[in-house]
Amino acid sequence: MKEKNIILTARIASLIFTPFYLPIIGLIALFAFSYLSQLLPWYYKLTVLFMAYIFTVLLPTLLIHLYRKYQGWSLLDLGSKERRMIPYVISIVCYFACYYIMNLYRIPHFISSILVSALAIQIICALINVWWKVSTHTAAIGGVTGALLSFAMLFQFDPTWWLCLVMFVAGVVGSSRMILRQHNLLQVVTGFFVGLVAAFFIITLI
Repeated sequence: MKEKNIILTARIASLIFTPFYLPIIGLIALFAFSYLSQLLPWYYKLTVLFMAYIFTVLLPTLLIHLYRKYQGWSLLDLGSKERRMIPYVISIVCYFACYYIMNLYRIPHFISSILVSALAIQIICALINVWWKVSTHTAAIGGVTGALLSFAMLFQFDPTWWLCLVMFVAGVVGSSRMILRQHNLLQVVTGFFVGLVAAFFIITLI
């Protein structure tokens, strides 16, 4: 019974902290901690968040779910390295479409830089996946960490408490992926640092 509860908790954590929420979390952090919190009207920020949600959460989740159902696979079946490439392609196309639309509507580049970093993390993980399975869940939370560090440096605020929260979530996410036997420790840690380094340098440099 205890083992079943642990597995159920790990599944819930994996579902809640899906990799697709990285751009949303990054945008919320940008709107909360930067001068944009006062500069941009609330309806503009909500429009950007809604656009990001549609293309980086709703569409990829729905399309991957339909693809999985079409193949007759369970969530665990989709976790194998060979079956992850199409979901990667789906998410990359959705992220790129969102970035294209943001450029079309002339969304400021420091806002779209968050999407660029999320897109880069997806592409890097997809390339690594050709040879080796890496955790996109921890890559996403690593990306949140990198974005937070970059914003703290750019906008001069103390990120200590937020970093503590993010690192706690990273531990929960990494543990859940190992409990579900989707990844080993090296894959989890590698994913985290891929996300952290990519997000930090892309947001800082762009």
